[in-house]
Amino acid sequence: MPTVHLVADDVAYGYPGRQVLEHVTAHVSAGQRLAVVGENGSGKTTLLRVLAGELAPSAGEVRCEGAVAVVPQEMEHEPGRTVGDEIDEALVHVHELAAELDAATRDFDHERGDLAALTELLARAEHVAAWDAGRRVEEALSRLGACTDRTRELAHLSVGERHRVRLACRLAQRADVLLLDEPTNHLDDSGIEYLTAQLLETRAAVVIVTHDRMLLDDVATAILDLDPAMDGRPVLYGQPGYLSFRFAKNQALHRWRQRFRAETKRREVLAQRLDASYEGLSDEWRPPKGSNKNRRGTRARIHVKAADRLIERLEAQAVEVPVPPAELHFPDLPAMAEDWPRAAALEVLAVRSPRAPGRLDLPGTRIAVPPSGRLLITGGNGTGKSSLLAVLAGTLASDRGERVLLPGARLGVVGQEGMGVQAGVDLSGLAASVADGATGFDLCARLALRLLEAGALDPELVVPVAFLGLLPEEDLDRPVADLSVGQRRRLDLACALLAAPHVLLLDEPTNHLSIDLVDELTLALRRTPAAVVVATHDRRMREDLADWPTLLLG
Repeated sequence: MPTVHLVADDVAYGYPGRQVLEHVTAHVSAGQRLAVVGENGSGKTTLLRVLAGELAPSAGEVRCEGAVAVVPQEMEHEPGRTVGDEIDEALVHVHELAAELDAATRDFDHERGDLAALTELLARAEHVAAWDAGRRVEEALSRLGACTDRTRELAHLSVGERHRVRLACRLAQRADVLLLDEPTNHLDDSGIEYLTAQLLETRAAVVIVTHDRMLLDDVATAILDLDPAMDGRPVLYGQPGYLSFRFAKNQALHRWRQRFRAETKRREVLAQRLDASYEGLSDEWRPPKGSNKNRRGTRARIHVKAADRLIERLEAQAVEVPVPPAELHFPDLPAMAEDWPRAAALEVLAVRSPRAPGRLDLPGTRIAVPPSGRLLITGGNGTGKSSLLAVLAGTLASDRGERVLLPGARLGVVGQEGMGVQAGVDLSGLAASVADGATGFDLCARLALRLLEAGALDPELVVPVAFLGLLPEEDLDRPVADLSVGQRRRLDLACALLAAPHVLLLDEPTNHLSIDLVDELTLALRRTPAAVVVATHDRRMREDLADWPTLLLG
């Protein structure tokens, strides 16, 4: 078998009016696992589509050997398409190869047959373990917690369930090149453990777009950061491990920011010198009235030339240092006790014995969130983490027990799907505005007006979306429908923070976010005076929040 590999050579790609990728170079051989990281909107998903051949690069070249399997973040599905259809499509090449081998061995002429061709065919079949494909896909579906009913329509599955079906099928396919976009989203610990084992065992060339910091530690043999460095190019970190990557990048960012500050200060000093020089031209060098006009003009010309030489010298010394990446500016959220001192000894939010048929059942359980309180909710897929968050938020009714929210308390909610909102406020029509071409600024303005009308917003405490550093102004001015999944996730968070909530309810907050932002967000959640409830499967975030009170479901 030839060595399978994937090569991207100085690749670039852009959408109309917006360049996404430039100077991307990477080489992934069989058995290597390249992790791709970068800020939301930096082109990670676009790069996977270019590598898969779905998009043609505007510059550079992509070379790929062997069969390619892709698992995108968002799985589109045709009406009526079933789990069985997905399985059959993934294994069609494997079944064809098995049938070809059966026919070749059955009809092989031992006297005049081409033994070399038969040997090559057998090697290809062994490479994909064609005779074991059915068992592999059943095992993968089961281990990832995916639907195993072949007749089930994909349209009737949740986003996470569809993702797990596609991932299981592509892992069982044993393609030569495997391209995964945020594969640990929607997986619990057991699913991630199975995925990790499969990636470590595969002989494929693997490219993984991920925000999962522990997955980087466990499987990545190299890390490609699409966030441009000071020279404007992506950086390939050959030393594996998240902590090594984090240290190297932090050092580079520190040097970049130091140099930018120094260059900015130097330009200010030189500009002041230049201003003083021209000021001197008009005042200091002007001889008294009645003096020789020719002498006055000569001295003026000399001073103009001196100023021009200074300008030339400044331009020659100038160093173009681009603006460093923005940092998260998490707002100073209020604690409920600050707005209502009597609340200090009370609970801002509490639910007792919640039950949502088929989704959540916690008899005898009371969950209470005090001012500035913390709660970490964990558990496997299907144990009710998202449902409990929705009951706390008031967006899912419980048919048993009670829910109590302190009067005047503002909630900021980020669900796994859809917009981050102030819970309990009618937001009908806002989602439709996205389809109508609303920009991020439009959406936040409409949300603020809706909250204001409902009395759920203090006009003195509105958090400006552009202040947060979650999205640059040029992206906030773009239609929301044109933003990447990660950029929309950032907008969700901005919407949740808009009303300066007393309580933040975050469901899988690390999903689709860049690892840089995840690090910054984790630190902000630990420091904020507001109460915070987090439901997450992210192993590193659970480690970072291990000292919080924890509720394990399931």
